[in-house]
Amino acid sequence: MEIGYFCFLKTCFRLFAFLLMLLEWTKPGLSNPLRPICDLRVLKHFIEEARDAEAAMLACKEGRGLAEPVTVPQTKVDFNVWERKTALEQAQEVQSGLWLLNQAIGSLRTSVTNTALHSHIDNSLRNIFSIGQVLRSLNIQEYTPPAGGVAGGEETWRVSSASELLQVHVNFLRGKVHLLLSNAPICHQGSS
Repeated sequence: MEIGYFCFLKTCFRLFAFLLMLLEWTKPGLSNPLRPICDLRVLKHFIEEARDAEAAMLACKEGRGLAEPVTVPQTKVDFNVWERKTALEQAQEVQSGLWLLNQAIGSLRTSVTNTALHSHIDNSLRNIFSIGQVLRSLNIQEYTPPAGGVAGGEETWRVSSASELLQVHVNFLRGKVHLLLSNAPICHQGSS
């Protein structure tokens, strides 16, 4: 009973967060652009849910391997290199990484038959979409992949297990996405 109630609360929180973003985005009668979503608690929630998905995958015996290895973004951050990049370059790196994760987690969904894992995977995909909406609120353009996939300059690697993929997902959110959101120029305007 307690697990069902916890899942109900998590679903309600996700729905509430999505509705807030949607209402802010579609304010009837106003032509103002979407207000920036600068509160890192939103990202913290997505990180916690990514950890839940990783833990569920580790606890499950089924679906640990992927049908074929998938390309994922590099998660380690060299802060000297990161800080030398322009805001646009940082945003493109994060957007392309989110695109790769979306593709990889989407392919994971087809290789898993456990309904509980499907729920976590679907939630991860929705959260990646929501993070894209948060980035959009910060005036960060959506990523459009080149015809052959990711742009040549992006650092990537390949993983062959579901647990590795979900660990990359967690680390990417904790690392590059967090850095981008916490340093978004629009969130620091007027706070000098």
